[in-house]
Amino acid sequence: MKNIRRIFVIIAATLVVASCNPLEPVENRNVFKGAITEADIAQYVKIEQKMEEGKKSNYFRFSSDGLKANVQFVHGLGTASVTSMGWIQCFVVAGDQEIVVNVLNPDGSKISKTYPYTVEEAFNVAPEWAIICGTGSKTWTWDDDADPDCYGMGDVFADTPGWWVPAWGAGVDESEWKGATMTFSAAGAKLTKTRTNGSTAVGQFGFKIYEEPKPTYKRSLGQFTTTGVTILNGIDFSDDHNVRNKFEIVGLSDDKMHLIVIDMAEGESYNAEANGWGQATHWIFKPVK
Repeated sequence: MKNIRRIFVIIAATLVVASCNPLEPVENRNVFKGAITEADIAQYVKIEQKMEEGKKSNYFRFSSDGLKANVQFVHGLGTASVTSMGWIQCFVVAGDQEIVVNVLNPDGSKISKTYPYTVEEAFNVAPEWAIICGTGSKTWTWDDDADPDCYGMGDVFADTPGWWVPAWGAGVDESEWKGATMTFSAAGAKLTKTRTNGSTAVGQFGFKIYEEPKPTYKRSLGQFTTTGVTILNGIDFSDDHNVRNKFEIVGLSDDKMHLIVIDMAEGESYNAEANGWGQATHWIFKPVK
């Protein structure tokens, strides 16, 4: 009798488990619950503009505490995705500006909300912005006064690419050669490349000026970067004609911009100072008058 009772208990338990775990899948009706709405953004996203000397400045800080989603703050100089990171310089020019909040929902959908702001004065703007962008935007082209040329390969310490200049057509876009231009705009850190065939490419640019000389290459003033676009013929001949988006600034004035990329065979950590030389691709530009 005891054995029969045990068998009955086991069978009953099995039936209970089976009833709780049916073989047929059950629709999860909670997948889309909790999707972020504009009302949620308005409630949880905080954007604070810093006051400087009684004026609305170009510095902002962001937070999205309580919002369980991936949040990005798109501003004039890039994108911030980390909250509570202190004051960020978001613009380098005064005037009407916008910050766009992008929220990625768990289901893959995205919702955006745009916030308008007025910057009454831009503080702590690096002087290089005025050199590159002028009073708002500035157009640059190839420096055809450079001798022997303004694009090619040479020593890392040379003023021009004296070793070799490219044979046009060998992986080089001739529409981005002499006559093509680049316009740098401080508003949105926008780079617009205009080719000789009339087509354009648009992206963003940025730079970081070194506070102290780079130990391995003291000639470099800083690093210049692009996103979504590269400079005119931004092709590194020492790296299988690969497009580059990061350059060393070796010359920057109102009348000249000189960028280089050290040969990748040497590596970015190549110590040009210790070796006394190095191979690099050079790009030399001047403003359009």
